[in-house]
Amino acid sequence: MCFDGQLWRNLDTEEYYQKIPATSLTKIMTKAGPFVRDLNLRGCAQMPESWGQDGQNITDACRNLEYFSLEGCRIDRSSVHYFLLRNPRLVHINLCGMKGLTNSALRIIGQNCQLLEYLNISWCMNMDTRGLLRVVQLCPRLKDLRAGEVKGFDDKAFLLELYNRNTLERLVLSHCVDFDDECLQVLIQGVDPEMDPLTERAVVPPRNFRHLDLSRCTALTDKGIDTLAYNVPKLCGLQLSHCEELTDSALDGIFGSTPQLTHLDIEELDNLTNSSLQNLAKAPCASKLQHLNISFCENLGDSGMLQVVKSCQQLRTLFMDNTRISDLVLTEAAAQVRARDHVAPVLPDGLPKVGLHLVVYDCQNVTWTGVREVLSRNTEPNRREVISLKCFYGYQDTVNEHMKRVLKGDAKAASRLERKWADYMVANEEAGAQGAGARRRRRRLREAAMVHADEEEGGPRGGRRRARSGGCTVM
Repeated sequence: MCFDGQLWRNLDTEEYYQKIPATSLTKIMTKAGPFVRDLNLRGCAQMPESWGQDGQNITDACRNLEYFSLEGCRIDRSSVHYFLLRNPRLVHINLCGMKGLTNSALRIIGQNCQLLEYLNISWCMNMDTRGLLRVVQLCPRLKDLRAGEVKGFDDKAFLLELYNRNTLERLVLSHCVDFDDECLQVLIQGVDPEMDPLTERAVVPPRNFRHLDLSRCTALTDKGIDTLAYNVPKLCGLQLSHCEELTDSALDGIFGSTPQLTHLDIEELDNLTNSSLQNLAKAPCASKLQHLNISFCENLGDSGMLQVVKSCQQLRTLFMDNTRISDLVLTEAAAQVRARDHVAPVLPDGLPKVGLHLVVYDCQNVTWTGVREVLSRNTEPNRREVISLKCFYGYQDTVNEHMKRVLKGDAKAASRLERKWADYMVANEEAGAQGAGARRRRRRLREAAMVHADEEEGGPRGGRRRARSGGCTVM
């Protein structure tokens, strides 16, 4: 029955590609070929074992594909070309990481797959914008183009074609080091646009971009990023991480003109200050922002993040590692999640769910007291949303065990663990003090450590407990 083609409209091997042998996979594809609409062979490195013998049968059988993914799959170039030629109704094509493919594959896509909406050729080292130009010209429905580390994005003619068509909603250009300020200006404003004498902005039709990934485009500066302001009103996601030359002035205009922004990634921008965060908190997009990444922005701290946490009440993920934030941000985040808890939907099982994920490791001003504040708020009765936390590695095991109990609905056990961990941390601080009673404080620390370890490892129902042999008698 498993080889009945009618069962395989969607053949997605992503979850079991390492376990299924090539012979079985080949047999399924051959038998089910005419029925398959979605074929995902991501990571199937075993296919070359039988592709030479059965590849012709497979490509002959699979003629009705609409979604096709070969990311990380080792299939020879001619077989990929044959797939593309046999399936003119393809809407979604993912060829990410296939280094053996060249612009000839892009020419086939442009000529044969004119219903295409999604194309991913990231990390295809032998492709460039000369091949992409044919795709853009011949595929009018193309909305999602992902071309990370693809060369040739300094070609003004190609960028002008993208500008004139204005159909792309998602563009991923991560690691395109030849993409500079002039290239971005052509993409957003075209060539020699009319300028408004009052605002000194280009008078051009707004772009349809909803997501832009320009991370690690190291040639970009404030001059290029300024062109995004007031020209991408539908933008929901923006990634500018590792663009080291950017400053506060590059972001101010974007924050004020992108009211639908939900995802912002500005990791490792050393020149940013808290004024950018303060402007973000006042921007129209503050009420919709869900994801913010400011990792390794070492000049950002409490004065900016406190305002963001207060204003951006829809935040779901917040990466703040290697910054100057302190316990105050954790306390405010816990208070905000508690305040919005009454509007969160109740799950059918009545258990809480994670409403905010915080990443705060390697922050020198974050201490165990801030972590305890989050744990304490998570154990309050009748909570619908809680905070998951990634913090200093010495605290993480306790935090993970605490979260496990909270999500199971065992608030009493979680509260007990939090209390015993706090006793241990207090004893640890007291043991480091100098003066009389040092031996007594160290003994108290050992006892608190043992109680905490028993609670963390044994759990509320007396699972496996730490051995208490008293140590080696010789030593």
